[in-house]
Amino acid sequence: MEMTYFGESGILISRIGLGLAALGRPGYINLGHANDLNRDYDIDNMERRTHDMLDAAVGHGINYIDAAQSYGKSENFLSSWLKGKADDEVVVGSKWGYTYTADWQVDAEQHEVKEHSIIVLNRQWRLSHKKLAPSLKLYQVHSATFESGILDNSQVLDRLAEIQDKGILIGLSLSGAQQSEVLKKAMKISVEGKLLFDAVQVTSNILEHSTDQVLEEATDRGMGVIIKEGLANGRLTSRNTDSTYSEVLTLLKKLADEHNVGMDAIALSYLLSKPYHHVILSGAATEEHLNSNLMSSSIELSKKELNALDNLQLDSRRYWKERSQMDWN
Repeated sequence: MEMTYFGESGILISRIGLGLAALGRPGYINLGHANDLNRDYDIDNMERRTHDMLDAAVGHGINYIDAAQSYGKSENFLSSWLKGKADDEVVVGSKWGYTYTADWQVDAEQHEVKEHSIIVLNRQWRLSHKKLAPSLKLYQVHSATFESGILDNSQVLDRLAEIQDKGILIGLSLSGAQQSEVLKKAMKISVEGKLLFDAVQVTSNILEHSTDQVLEEATDRGMGVIIKEGLANGRLTSRNTDSTYSEVLTLLKKLADEHNVGMDAIALSYLLSKPYHHVILSGAATEEHLNSNLMSSSIELSKKELNALDNLQLDSRRYWKERSQMDWN
C-alpha cells in the first residue's frame, strides 16, 4: 500500500483508507447496501463483520480508519477492535455534529440530526476520546456548512482549538454544492494566531470534482485531504441502472475491461491520480468490494483516459440534488 504524509502533520498515512459509514449502522444510502449486509442487522453480527473488514483492511496495509458519531455503532465497533492493538497500528479520524437517531431501523423517519453547538461538541468529544484514544488523531466537524453557523461560532471554534492544543488534528468534512466556498472560509480561520483546520474531507469523484482547485490551495497550505464518496454512493458501479448515466457507465466499463479491473477501481484510480488527494476512502462493506477497490492502486490511467473521465462531471447542483433523493436501504 502506498503511503504519504498527511499534510504537514508528520503522520504517515495510507493512500486508501476505510470508512465505516456503511458498516456501523443497518441503513445507508449506498446502492445495494441491504444486499451487502445480507439484511442481517443483528448487532453482534454487524460488529463481527466490521472487525473482519478492519482486519482485512489492515492486512492490505490500510492504516487510516474513518468513523463518526452518527454512523450508528461505528465507534463502538472500532473501539472493541482496537483493544489489544498497538497504539501506532492505525490512525483514526472521527467526526462530531450529527447524532444518530434511527434506533437501528433501516426505514427510520429520521436517521441523524445535525447540530453544531458547543453542547454537542463537548458531549461527543468526550465519548469519541474515551472510546478511541490513543488511536484518535483527527477530529472533524461533520458536514460543515454556512447554514449550520459552525464557521462563525467563536465558542465552538475556541473549544476546537483547545482540543487541537492536546495534539489532535482538527478537520472538517464538507457536503453540498458549496463545498469549495466553505473550505475557502475555513482556511482563513485562526485562533490566537494559529490556523484552526489541519485537514479537510470532501466529496469528490468523477461526477463531482468542483473542489479540485481549492484542494490544491489547501495542500499548499499544509492541510491533509481526505476524499469520501469516491464511487458516488454506488452510482459509479454496475449497480447503477439509471439510463441517464449510460455515457458514464459505458466509459467506465470500457476502461475497466481494458485494465482488467472493476469499474470501481477505475473511479478510484482517477482520484488517486491527483497529488493533492492524500487519502481516498473505500466505503466497502464486504471484503470482495474492498479487494476490488484496492485494485485501483495497481493501475495507472493515461492522460487521455483521465481527460475523458474529467469530461463526465455533472453540474454540482444536479449531483447534490440526485444524492439527496437516494433511498436509505
